[in-house]
Amino acid sequence: MNLPYADWNGNTGCNIGTQAFINSWVWENGFTQVVDSPTRGAALLDVYLARPEVSFTASSIVQGISDHHGVILEVEWKENCCVPQVEKLVPMCQKTDSLGLQTYFRDKFATWASVLEIWNNLKDIVSESIERFFPHKILRKNTDPEYCSKEVKRLEIKVRKAQNRRKLGLHHLEELKQLSKQLFAANKMAQGNFYINIKQ
Repeated sequence: MNLPYADWNGNTGCNIGTQAFINSWVWENGFTQVVDSPTRGAALLDVYLARPEVSFTASSIVQGISDHHGVILEVEWKENCCVPQVEKLVPMCQKTDSLGLQTYFRDKFATWASVLEIWNNLKDIVSESIERFFPHKILRKNTDPEYCSKEVKRLEIKVRKAQNRRKLGLHHLEELKQLSKQLFAANKMAQGNFYINIKQ
């Protein structure tokens, strides 16, 4: 939010312009702004609005690759908010039991008298024939963005490990900040390269 002069401390005395909007929308709806350090020069432009406040653990500022700093926000969820990956079975057409499929259709067609009967019955048995004669594999949902590179995936793993160690000492927290900065830069580079390739 490009609101460099906004008062995020919950003071509702000023009711002019943008501050009036913040007062009516943020505070009255139970949100709390939890970033307490400037993120661009002396201005606090990169904010997190959290609700309820008890879910907020800590926030910290890390150097960014532009004129904005990055923000790391730690929260505690009361319940699992992760969306489970969707798995589905995909037929492996190249490994089809062709002979079995041909015999199966031949036996079915022999009992049908007309083209219309063949068509109506064929629609009913296609799914059954796929189940019986097509091997299947599980296709997991890929949650990575299109531009995700091997370097980004490698850094994501390192950041997750550092996240688990962050409470073991200050040097682990510093490691997390450095890795988060590297991941942020790698994401930006991968995204830029992806868009360049699309335009070409």
